[in-house]
Amino acid sequence: MNGTKSGKAPWMVSGAVLAAISTLALLAAGLRGTGRPAVPRGVQAEASPSPTMPGTPPGEVSTPAATERGPVEVSLAQEHLMGLTTARAEYRNLGKTLRAVARVDVDETRVGQVHTRISGWVQKVFVDYTSQQVRKGDPLFTIYSPDLVATEQEYLLAWKAKRDLGNSAYQDVAAGADSLLEAARQRLAQWDVSPEQISEIAATGQAKREITFFSPLTGVVTERKAFPNQYVTPDMNLYTVADYTHAWVYAEVYESETPYVKLGQAATFTTLAYPGQVFAGKIDYVWPQMDAATRILKVRLDFPNPSLKLKPEMYGNVEIHVPLGRRLAVPESALLDSGLRQTVFVQKAPGVLEPRSVEVGARSDGYVEIVRGLRAGETVASSANFLIDSESQLRAALTGMTLGTGVTGIGGQAAPTGQGGLTQAGPGIQISFRTQPEPAHVGINRVVVSVRDAAGQPVDNAQVKVDLSMPAMPTMNMPAMHTEATLGFLGAGTYAGDIQVQTPGTWQVTVEVQKEGKALGAGQFTVTAE
Repeated sequence: MNGTKSGKAPWMVSGAVLAAISTLALLAAGLRGTGRPAVPRGVQAEASPSPTMPGTPPGEVSTPAATERGPVEVSLAQEHLMGLTTARAEYRNLGKTLRAVARVDVDETRVGQVHTRISGWVQKVFVDYTSQQVRKGDPLFTIYSPDLVATEQEYLLAWKAKRDLGNSAYQDVAAGADSLLEAARQRLAQWDVSPEQISEIAATGQAKREITFFSPLTGVVTERKAFPNQYVTPDMNLYTVADYTHAWVYAEVYESETPYVKLGQAATFTTLAYPGQVFAGKIDYVWPQMDAATRILKVRLDFPNPSLKLKPEMYGNVEIHVPLGRRLAVPESALLDSGLRQTVFVQKAPGVLEPRSVEVGARSDGYVEIVRGLRAGETVASSANFLIDSESQLRAALTGMTLGTGVTGIGGQAAPTGQGGLTQAGPGIQISFRTQPEPAHVGINRVVVSVRDAAGQPVDNAQVKVDLSMPAMPTMNMPAMHTEATLGFLGAGTYAGDIQVQTPGTWQVTVEVQKEGKALGAGQFTVTAE
């Protein structure tokens, strides 16, 4: 391509990056999916025949992809100005953290119900309201049962027979007394009479009219249905006691996170009720099916709760910590992720960065796993990537274009254009031009010009003048028009200023660059104003 450097050579990052970022976006948009290279809005280019790449069908123009990037060269001074830093791709222990909203509930394995195995009348009630805390073995209520009293009396008769006949010379008589006593004792035990109560009956020699029933576990009474003088039967649930020293926590994870969820994994729970406090637990059950409507997987976690701070129906946040082992990784800031493509800039030599597509995996603690595309020990840019990427794409786009737009020319030759060209009157120079807004409109417009030498270095502190002219149109009774502006220096080879566009239509643009009284070059452009 006349007037441009070879696309094989690295390009220098210049101050034009800042001024060319918006132009790059437009170039990329025009390059994508079209049969010709992009033309920035506001700069017209005549559609003229262009050479085609091998294998391109006749009538079509081969153009670089919108995401094509080229190598970038950065000097030490530019590295300092950009804040460029690098990092090595290396193996490190990575972990993934799954986060989910969670709800506290009762551990169903620690809930007990109190029934009687006999029918009778409740006499005394010791636990007479719900939410009362009880310990295992605490008395709950007493009951009078005629059947139980009769069985106690049978036990006393068997005990007396054992005492009187146990030493009989007749072995069958002694054995019969033992069997009768044991049968009576087993019958009392099956009716939930404790061994201590049975011993007390034997010691006193009297049947107890009321039998006391005790709490089967330590916890909180969540349900109470025992009242004095109430007739109860074995099918009635009189008390429900829940042990809150362990709590279940239910969480929901996304379908994409299900491969990381396994039984026994460590997890933490936090809640606004206790700021700064972290509760430790683990996964003890994973549902065997997904929710069809929400596409989530339900997970249950077990948390020790000796202080009873975790209360049922309390909400909080769960974090499940998943160790991934040693993985090849780079800092997350080194990755440019467009959604369809992931790119890093690899340092091939001091000051030379080459774009490379990579395949990424898990992200953890500021690092991202590299599945494919990098080797351990390679160095990548870890900051200022946006500036480097912008320059890389701009250079690749400009280098790969087969049809010029009148934007840039080098070495005193005109770049191919549709309506005008780029000329200069001194050493090799590059000039790029754009308007804000694009396309230009009637009224005040801002023009931005980037000036660089043939090596791509910014030309600073020059005098840049922009001239807009439109020839007369006698048939429309319009005289020739002319307007000009001297641009101010912004830094890094970029110049900008405001200019008046008097009428819509096609304007011829001339950009003249001088420095220290010497003309460096000039560019010719065509702009259509709305």
